Amino acid sequence: VRHKDFGPLFHPKAFFTDDTVCTVAVADALVNERHAGEALKDWGLRYWDNGGWGGMFARWLQSPSLEPYNSFGNGAAMRVSPVGLLATSVEDVSVLSKRVTEVTHNHPEGLKGAEATALAIFLARQRVTPQNIKVAITERFGYDLERTPDDIRPTYRFNETCQETVPQALVCVLTAANFEDAIRNAISIGGDSDTVAAIAGGVAEALFGIPDEIADQGWNYLHKDMRETLTHLYRQAGMLL
Repeated sequence: VRHKDFGPLFHPKAFFTDDTVCTVAVADALVNERHAGEALKDWGLRYWDNGGWGGMFARWLQSPSLEPYNSFGNGAAMRVSPVGLLATSVEDVSVLSKRVTEVTHNHPEGLKGAEATALAIFLARQRVTPQNIKVAITERFGYDLERTPDDIRPTYRFNETCQETVPQALVCVLTAANFEDAIRNAISIGGDSDTVAAIAGGVAEALFGIPDEIADQGWNYLHKDMRETLTHLYRQAGMLL
């Protein structure tokens, strides 16, 4: 798909991917004060058959070790959104992002991609405008955000690195008109589209909110244990009464 008008977002045969599983694991680690590596292994092995795991992460999941493996893959950014929801300051974003990321993705580019994503979410929650989020992220992390999805789409290819996924995902949301537009932008540029959309979606939720119809449909794909963990996350973030 290299265009935005690809029909409904949801399909009866759709299912959640490793991106969702890892995001729930990070939420679990934060709200229940668990070691992030242990939470990731717990949830990853619980949903092992869902597939989609990156090769290095899959080997890490199946090993007895909790040692990181110096990854700069985009898995660091795809799972970090709970940090942006729970952080109470820019400094807190940095501390929490490092805590949940360095257990696997301890390469500087992995840490950077995760922190940039979490900071964008935190700033959006503070009602910072997309333009000012773009300025803040560019100044702090040096990403090129002076593009549009139309600029990216013709030449973008599958890439699993933070440095070639996070800027593109941020462009998709910071140029969007609403939540669905951000998701459609992310899918339309191609590449590792579920991860690009996971990164963009976390920021888009904070920036625009999720329309009830989309939220309800997405929620119904999740298993009970996931819904319970995310309910705790949203409650702790002050997004549920």
